[in-house]
Amino acid sequence: MQNRRQTKGLSPWSGPPDNVMSSHRSTFGSALPSQMRFMATKTIVIADDRELCTDVVQHLRACPDCEVMVRRLPLADYQIGGQMLLERKRWPDLVASIVDGRLFRQACRLAASALHAVVLLEGSEEDIAESAMTREAIQGALITVSVILGIPVLRSRDAEESARVMLYAGRQLGGVISGAVTRPGYRPKSKRSVQLHILQGLPTVGPFRAARLLDRYGTVEAVLAAGAQNLICVPGIGKRTAEKIRWAVSEAPVRYG
Repeated sequence: MQNRRQTKGLSPWSGPPDNVMSSHRSTFGSALPSQMRFMATKTIVIADDRELCTDVVQHLRACPDCEVMVRRLPLADYQIGGQMLLERKRWPDLVASIVDGRLFRQACRLAASALHAVVLLEGSEEDIAESAMTREAIQGALITVSVILGIPVLRSRDAEESARVMLYAGRQLGGVISGAVTRPGYRPKSKRSVQLHILQGLPTVGPFRAARLLDRYGTVEAVLAAGAQNLICVPGIGKRTAEKIRWAVSEAPVRYG
């Protein structure tokens, strides 16, 4: 949140007060229901009502894959996907919050939260060209937040990029939490290439083994349905690889009653 206090002439930061480091151990309030956290098509972002008039909220609302809710948050400026808290600070507000100790009180509360916490620093150092605070003092404060308290500090050029960074971070965290694994790089187009790409996701199956499996069974579905003894008959597929494939694609039946 923005704070335009004049900081010129104030002494540089000398470290957070001891009572700040030891006394702030709060947890965040209720998070979003699990079914709302990371939807297939939209990321839910809750913005603190004091951020309502900022350009960041307007850019978030302009994103077709983001749904913005506004309410008073007890901690941070944004809650993303029910799993992440993000405190946004422009450079003038950062300097002011270092001087009055607010940065460290906020950071300690964020570090104690049950949700993942991030500080987003928006703008450039040119925004505080007239400030009397030294570069070393600012670096010391950011080291305390990131290294000592363990809160990542992200950067953005402006409000539009801040909105994009929020959504990127939220989606990546959502993928990790849901157990999804990103497969970077080449995206196949032809059907056979897609089939080989899928088969290479199986344990210990590389391009050679994937091609042998597809040549033998014709379809991915047939490969996944094959038993371990049948898989062993494919050149290059040993007993251990066959067992790992069956482990990855099969589930023991669940008995009820």
